[in-house]
Amino acid sequence: MSELLLPDLLLPNLLLIVFLLNLSLFLLHEMDAIRHAEWRMFVVLKDMEDSAAYKVFTAIHLPLYLIILYFLFSPHQIIVFWVLDLFFIIHAILHLLFEKHPQNGMKNTYSRSIIYGMGILAMIHVMLLF
Repeated sequence: MSELLLPDLLLPNLLLIVFLLNLSLFLLHEMDAIRHAEWRMFVVLKDMEDSAAYKVFTAIHLPLYLIILYFLFSPHQIIVFWVLDLFFIIHAILHLLFEKHPQNGMKNTYSRSIIYGMGILAMIHVMLLF
């Protein structure tokens, strides 16, 4: 009987580990995005001076991270899973669509592996949610 329970006990841990790995990749991507001045590809920020755009770009992440972490450690964890998985998939697609953008500095293997890795891992996580 304990053998039947083992997969049930491991799946929630596996779900959380896959999600946390992807969230870590997202944080790594945002660090890489700062290095490559990704704000230059955003409609509102691209016309600002780099020093001001950098501050706005990074400051926006504080409430974003706070909201993600708050809901991740709340009874609404599954909602965070779905919303961020969907975001990571769309995010990877957007990066693919903006691959030729003149201000895209994330065309190297390292940046791409983080970005597209997030999209693939999010798809795997969604499949595990079912």
